[in-house]
Amino acid sequence: MKESPSPAPELTRRQTLVLAAACGIGVANVYFPQAVSPLVADDLGASQGTAAAVVTAAQLGYTAGLFLLVPLADRVPARRLVVLLGVLCGLGLFTASAAPGVGLLIAASAVIGALAVVPQVVIPAAAGMVAPERRGAVTGTLLSGLIGGILLARTFGGTLGEWAGWRVPYAVAGTLMLALAAVLAATLPRTGPSNALEAPGYRSLLAAPLRLFRAEPELRRSCLYQAAVFAGFSAAWTCLALLVTGTTYGLGAYAVGVIALVGAASMFATPLAGRLVDRRGADRVNLVCLLGVVAAAAVLAVGAVGGPVGLAALVVGILLLDVAMQSGQVANQTRVLALRPDARARLNTAYMTCSFLGGSAGSWVGVRLYVGVGWTAVCGLVAALAGVALVRHAVAVRRRADVSASRSAQHRTPLARDRV
Repeated sequence: MKESPSPAPELTRRQTLVLAAACGIGVANVYFPQAVSPLVADDLGASQGTAAAVVTAAQLGYTAGLFLLVPLADRVPARRLVVLLGVLCGLGLFTASAAPGVGLLIAASAVIGALAVVPQVVIPAAAGMVAPERRGAVTGTLLSGLIGGILLARTFGGTLGEWAGWRVPYAVAGTLMLALAAVLAATLPRTGPSNALEAPGYRSLLAAPLRLFRAEPELRRSCLYQAAVFAGFSAAWTCLALLVTGTTYGLGAYAVGVIALVGAASMFATPLAGRLVDRRGADRVNLVCLLGVVAAAAVLAVGAVGGPVGLAALVVGILLLDVAMQSGQVANQTRVLALRPDARARLNTAYMTCSFLGGSAGSWVGVRLYVGVGWTAVCGLVAALAGVALVRHAVAVRRRADVSASRSAQHRTPLARDRV
């Protein structure tokens, strides 16, 4: 009989920080090409639209990686899978840096994006290496690293690309991924896959996220919360660039970058949110975050007036929105990853897919509202989406209260009969 793997050793603080760095470095490979695509167009003689396809390919590759690679984390030991992804991603980045034409660069970007799903493998794996009372704090720390990677990726790519050309950021990123793989191989504990039973086939693994979505009400609830909030977040950020660079403010693209750096505060908010989830529960943190999104929408609406007051409102509102969205994600993922210890990677695949679908839909709807009605309508969309999540939250809290009351009544009934 095949023995079950021994319980995973508890993650140390040092190992947690290494995994947070892995999340940041991994996800940065999807975002830094956004800053160098104009340089690609100039150097390779391609149109801006063709060069932008490099960015789109990386994003589509990331989505494919969520479906095709992340579920494998429930069957392959985390250490082995993460190191393999890091090595292959590093080689893909070196291939991109040497691409003679834009066609090969687009193909390499799609592969890089698929292999850059390191954070979505690391987060479920780490959840299985810590005690339940530490799970929220560790998830918050890992998301802090991921946010840092997203925020710094564009600055890294743009600054290095302007100084040394677009190929150098790819080569440096490739070196970082190979170094990261070596560090992870030396740092992470050896563990078995999270599923100690006989493995389902690969096709079954790919279909499992949909089955889990149907079977787990708490997964569906968490997906609704994040899809709604991330849709509003994406709508706000997509249209913010149009507002700031348009006639209302007349600022350059640099101003959008400066406002984006304000979101760095969420790096410090997510570990705090994780500790609050551990102490108070995910539902309470979700409630505060959803109310925070509504408040952020109200503040952002003031940005329509323009001038210094409007600009200050945009900065404050986008900071509040970013902190609320990221902190809510900590609560949602902590809840989701506690549902099925043997299927954490597949649960995370279902959750992140819903999040990305919500974000894509939010961007599409937001731009059309902005063009047709204006910035205030976009802020109304952000508040309305949070309102949908709040209604669902109220239903969940009420249902839980009814169940508790019913159980209490069942316990009291025999006593009442005894008195009669």
